[in-house]
Amino acid sequence: MTRKTLTLLGGAAGLAIGLSGCSQQAAKAADPAQTAAIAAQIKATEAQWVKEYANRDVNRAVAHYAGDAMLMPAGMDRMSGSKAIRGGLEGLTKDPNFQLTFAAERVEVAASGDLAYTRGTYRMQTTDPKTKQPHVETGNYLTTYKKQADGSWKAVDDMAAPGAPAPAAAAGTPA
Repeated sequence: MTRKTLTLLGGAAGLAIGLSGCSQQAAKAADPAQTAAIAAQIKATEAQWVKEYANRDVNRAVAHYAGDAMLMPAGMDRMSGSKAIRGGLEGLTKDPNFQLTFAAERVEVAASGDLAYTRGTYRMQTTDPKTKQPHVETGNYLTTYKKQADGSWKAVDDMAAPGAPAPAAAAGTPA
């Protein structure tokens, strides 16, 4: 396994342990209507985020991250904190061929109501530095969100792994 794959798997395992610990510590199960509303809010946030990337609006894209967030894009060094994330995104969005789309296939909200994650697929186009031609990468992502003091949800860990997007869930399978 590559270091990136191990990092992605380790992060996913840590998230799963953290979410299960939160649900075990919760005094009562979260209201299903509340968790559904949170999931819908996070999906809408990600849809807006995609529009901001399309508009190359770095300020708004960075605003989706908590101040101490960690961004781990495929094939790039990890970026820790708003300043590093801003620098990385400014570099990407200067590429004339840059395009990024992503969509969550699954949104899970912890019973505590203060953590959530999305898992989905992405497509990113950049300029290949060797050929100077557009290069398309597809893959999967996992983003952990934490509810902030003001009630907003911010990404605290954002990881991407290149490869074929995961197959769509079978009919009747919860997403």
